[in-house]
Amino acid sequence: MALVNRLQSFSSSYSLSPAHIKPKALNLNPICSLHYNNSSSSSSSPFTEKHSIERYERDQWLYKNQLGNTENIAPCTFPSDYDSVRQNDIALQLPELKKLLQVLREKRESEGCGGGKCGPGNVFLVGTGPGDPELLTLKAVRVIQSADLLLYDRLVSNDVLDLVGADARLLYVGKTAGYHSRTQEEIHELLLSFAEAGATVVRLKGGDPLVFGRGGEEMDFLQQQGIHVKVIPGITAASGIAAELGIPLTHRGVANSVRFLTGHSRKGGTDPLFVAENAADPDSTLVVYMGLSTFPSLALKLMHHGLPTNTPAVAVERGTTPQQRMVFGELKDLADKITTAGLLSPTLMIVGKVVALSPLWSISMQEASCLVQVK
Repeated sequence: MALVNRLQSFSSSYSLSPAHIKPKALNLNPICSLHYNNSSSSSSSPFTEKHSIERYERDQWLYKNQLGNTENIAPCTFPSDYDSVRQNDIALQLPELKKLLQVLREKRESEGCGGGKCGPGNVFLVGTGPGDPELLTLKAVRVIQSADLLLYDRLVSNDVLDLVGADARLLYVGKTAGYHSRTQEEIHELLLSFAEAGATVVRLKGGDPLVFGRGGEEMDFLQQQGIHVKVIPGITAASGIAAELGIPLTHRGVANSVRFLTGHSRKGGTDPLFVAENAADPDSTLVVYMGLSTFPSLALKLMHHGLPTNTPAVAVERGTTPQQRMVFGELKDLADKITTAGLLSPTLMIVGKVVALSPLWSISMQEASCLVQVK
């Protein structure tokens, strides 16, 4: 099976023998994570923050031999070397992952499917939308409730995860800036390993799997290995959040096209990916994903390419969830307003004349005018 052969490739730092489950250089306990104070995370987040209590409660099956009575555990903190934390976490999970693989294989053999008679299981790439569980498709709910194993991202909301079947296993594979709980290659191997064991594997992704979700990469890898992959689309953040704010992404006489742009830098810096001159089209709507840190540079480039400085724009944090926050402003001012408001990831930016069609635009402009008069 793929997992037995490939788990060792997850990190050269560990051996799978019982005496070497943990990397020698680190001796962390996942219970530390339950007391971990992460200033960049909010306890009210609708999503799974990287070291949140919710994550370890959902994934506690992976730490059966590690978690005991946590009542008298003293608070502890992680070292600054997040790669070591990541590797330690993976090492702690390996024994239970292998046990689950064995259980699935034995179950398949008991059903008369030993020796590859029935072929591998299916993998579903499921889009969960921007956070509101009521925006899920009926097909997504059905697949989520019938899965054996679900690999979920950070931006799959807690409300969506509450729909998972009681007998299913959850595995967090989320990524945030500077911390990837699993590399993309490791995610590929996990999907392949459990599919080869005959499991129904669901890959849960925020938004839509094929819109900045790397779903195409996972689909391509698995299909090359002979695994049948089904994609269940989700409402991408641009559509869900625009609808929530009453912003038509296209509107006759105002915007004749819409462009989705990643603001994510290739090297994690403050400069966005190359912005073509035609992205600064005043008759188009621009939606920026993953652009919180790069938006100041992006806005300057858009204005440099000719987009009017007074173009209406909005930034929305945690859109469609009860924790949603937003700031409206003209393009030239939005970056400063985002900083003042202290918006956090995930934040989506919408830039274009259609933003002014939102009923919230006039309200925000009136509030801004009042503030100016008071000063």
